[in-house]
Amino acid sequence: MRLKNSLLCILLALSTAAHALESGPPPVLAPLQQQAQAAHLSAQFLTRFHYKPVKLDDALAGKVVTRYIKLLDPEKFFFVQSDIDQFTAQSSKLDDAIYKEDLSLPFDIFNLYQQRIVERLTYSKELLKQGFDFSQKEDFAYVRDKEPWPKTEVESRDLWRKRVKNDWLRLKLAGKKDPAIRDTLSKRYDNSLARAYKYKSDDVFQIFMNAYATSIEPHTDYLGTTAAADFDIAMKLSLVGIGAVLQERDEYTTIRELVSGGPAQLSGKIAVGDRIVGVAQGDKGVMTEVVGMRIDDVVKLIRGAKDSVVKLDILPADAGPDGKHKLISLVRNKISLEQQAAKKTIITTKNGDTTRKVGVITLPAFYEDFDARGKGDKNYRSASRDVAVLLNDLKKEKVDSVLIDLRNNGGGSLTEAVDLTGLFVGKGPIVQQRNARGDVNVEGDDRTVPVWTGPLGVLINRGSASASEIFAAAIQDYGRGVIIGEGSFGKGTVQTMVNLDQLAHNDKPKFGELKMTIAQFFRINGGTTQLRGVTPDVALPGFSDTENFGESSYDNALPWSQVKPAEYVQRGDVKDMIPVLQSRHEARVDKDKDFQRFVEDVNEINTQRKKRSISLNEADRRAEMAQQEARQKARKASDIGNKDALDADTQDDGLQANERSLSADLAAEKKQKSAKDVLLNEAAYILGDESDLIKSNPKFAAQQPATTTEK
Repeated sequence: MRLKNSLLCILLALSTAAHALESGPPPVLAPLQQQAQAAHLSAQFLTRFHYKPVKLDDALAGKVVTRYIKLLDPEKFFFVQSDIDQFTAQSSKLDDAIYKEDLSLPFDIFNLYQQRIVERLTYSKELLKQGFDFSQKEDFAYVRDKEPWPKTEVESRDLWRKRVKNDWLRLKLAGKKDPAIRDTLSKRYDNSLARAYKYKSDDVFQIFMNAYATSIEPHTDYLGTTAAADFDIAMKLSLVGIGAVLQERDEYTTIRELVSGGPAQLSGKIAVGDRIVGVAQGDKGVMTEVVGMRIDDVVKLIRGAKDSVVKLDILPADAGPDGKHKLISLVRNKISLEQQAAKKTIITTKNGDTTRKVGVITLPAFYEDFDARGKGDKNYRSASRDVAVLLNDLKKEKVDSVLIDLRNNGGGSLTEAVDLTGLFVGKGPIVQQRNARGDVNVEGDDRTVPVWTGPLGVLINRGSASASEIFAAAIQDYGRGVIIGEGSFGKGTVQTMVNLDQLAHNDKPKFGELKMTIAQFFRINGGTTQLRGVTPDVALPGFSDTENFGESSYDNALPWSQVKPAEYVQRGDVKDMIPVLQSRHEARVDKDKDFQRFVEDVNEINTQRKKRSISLNEADRRAEMAQQEARQKARKASDIGNKDALDADTQDDGLQANERSLSADLAAEKKQKSAKDVLLNEAAYILGDESDLIKSNPKFAAQQPATTTEK
């Protein structure tokens, strides 16, 4: 999972040289001979050895061209319909061209893309010389992935007029005056325009080959020589900095993933989906706006020496176009294994006169200290070893049940997923793998006695993927515990790296590498976590955007399938218990004010996600902002129980983060009431109910494994 996200970042990590804005047409780029050879070799290898071999024919060629265009212009702002018609007419020739080592078509498409960038942004700068009438009633479709391409240049210009008008209105609503708005937008468009002059042949080839690779299957990628070298560096430095994987989306540098234990994740102030709109060095550094800037240039601004401070201007993921920004200071640091390690807490639940202690183990990743293990260190750290220690600690503290929190755990070591499952089920099969030849291999644990045999729950969400799904699925199949939360990601495939230069016996790097899917995971019941993920026994709401995040969001994900079940014996049976737990859960949250507000927030965010257009009328926009502020004030007043106390809380002043002092922002944040984790709290109550049912009902007690102690 983390590897995939890093590759997404690298896909758009282009040239790093800084250039001044140039005049005239952008340079015409042409393919290199070694790139054409690499494409040919990649096609041969993917066709023969991929888990889902797909012949490179006219049909696949059409898909590759479509995906390539989508990578270049995902929101349909640059090309017009006649451009698309021209590309489509030539797409059937691409397969033969690749085998003939001719890459003229993808480079022709890219060169026209560069030309369109210059045309659109030059026009945008011209629009800044005039003002806009914000009293008109018109809308701007800012989410355009499902919109038609502009049919003519006239339509394209009108689209860009609305885009620039919206950019202007957003700054006006933030309190900026017209001269400052012109200056800000002029610099922003200059940044975007300058990018058209920075692309190199390697950049074009990287994007095109990624379009080819991901047209076969979402987790297959290509890394050219430059990207492969950058990836190796990124992997070595991945634990130094702020600990965030970045992705370019709609001209914003967006947080794609937070590295567990990194400064960004530990701050608790940054979330996946947040957009970085400015970067400054040190607490007193000048903020540099990065909207429209190349992602590699943004990364250069964010990276720095250990223990140095970087300041980020953040537009939160759940904020609308006019949402309030946050100014966050982070100390760049190296992420230690200790910070990533599993941790335990105890939550006490109360139901009438009955009190239960729920031990919670939070596991951010299935980690393993490979270096220490390779050196023969008998005390090397790993997820399963650390969890075993925590379980024994929790037993000493006499907890009634254990909850394993795997939310946003993107996976890691398969061995650790198997060993961790063994802590709760003992000896037996855990997961099955099927390779491209159809051979099925069963992997299991040989632990004779489980460490914990008491009531068990697993908390998952959409960000729980790969190894997390293997663990949760095995616990569910064995009937060993209750799965709680959202449906998981649905990644049930195995990838490996293939060095094309080694295949070609090249002395120096020329062809790059493939990350290729070679196998698929299957549950011990014969089903797979692929596409469908793990379905919870008791569902909880969440903020996940299932339409754009998760395996099912890919249009060409491998389908769900099944193999013969492995031979295993269930360790328990929670099926009869689920209706009772569900009923108690519904009755409890119906009276829980915090939970109901959480549901309101989820519904509000889902409503905002469905909006694909925004008004360009100033009065309408101010009315929307006022409505949102009124809702927030009403909630705060209810929380405090005193309307006058609102004066002491934070009021949205409509300013951007870089227009507000850091000390004022931090002081305001301290006054805000910290929200408790309602989902974790409710999951603990569900586990408390499970313990209660097992201890009070002989029928349920008989369905659980006998209590044992590891020797």
